Amino acid sequence: MYEPIRSKSVHSMAGESDFPHRTREEELDIQLAGHLAALLAVTDELGLDTEAERIAEQVTRLRGTAPLRHAGPTGADPAALHRRALAFAGRALVVAASRADTAAAILAAERMDAHTAALHGTQLVGAP
Repeated sequence: MYEPIRSKSVHSMAGESDFPHRTREEELDIQLAGHLAALLAVTDELGLDTEAERIAEQVTRLRGTAPLRHAGPTGADPAALHRRALAFAGRALVVAASRADTAAAILAAERMDAHTAALHGTQLVGAP
């Protein structure tokens, strides 16, 4: 009554050799490096050279290569840049905490504090 299935089902699980797999730690490293690289771009655009170097060190540690750097200030609204930096630092903090990366978590928390202070018009050490 029914014809037997002659080909592999599209709903079957892929074999181990079909594509490379990464560990959870490798995925978290990739995510953290991405969030920090985005934070680095905004930090460079704000002209915060010392802070940008600290972020670049962490990205280099995670990726194994130095990150590409932003060309410099573009004239964008500083408040908008601080809000973007705050968001990237928050994402980096969440991922750093989940992978237990203390150095990256401390850096992200410091950057969150500095950008929050900049948005509220107060000055912190290492803040713009």
